[in-house]
Amino acid sequence: MEIKGEAKLLRIFLSDTDKLKNTLLYEAIVFAAHRYNIAGATVFKGVMGYGSSSVIHSVKFWEIDDKLPVVVELIDDAEKIDRFLEKILPWIENLRYGCLITSEKANIVLHKQGRKKRFFPLIMNLLT
Repeated sequence: MEIKGEAKLLRIFLSDTDKLKNTLLYEAIVFAAHRYNIAGATVFKGVMGYGSSSVIHSVKFWEIDDKLPVVVELIDDAEKIDRFLEKILPWIENLRYGCLITSEKANIVLHKQGRKKRFFPLIMNLLT
């Protein structure tokens, strides 16, 4: 499936400690996006930031708190992103702490799919 032209970019700003039950929330979102066949998902971990609490978190060796900002970006056509957001919005709305979700139009210039590696033939070649 190659997408070209108008799409929607969804950004979810979280903390790397936010959880959905026993799973990190950003991981749960990416795995769910994969199940829903969203074209792409990327997680960016920040080195410094603050949110609605105005508490600055950063990567410093003297800080006991290891809480850092995380941004999850998802891209696909607008309808798929909107349907997916409806599914995950309850997860995010029930968070104890703050977060932010934004969306914007995106223009996909190139979406080239790569080939998956086949490990079984590679292993067989190594064994023979």
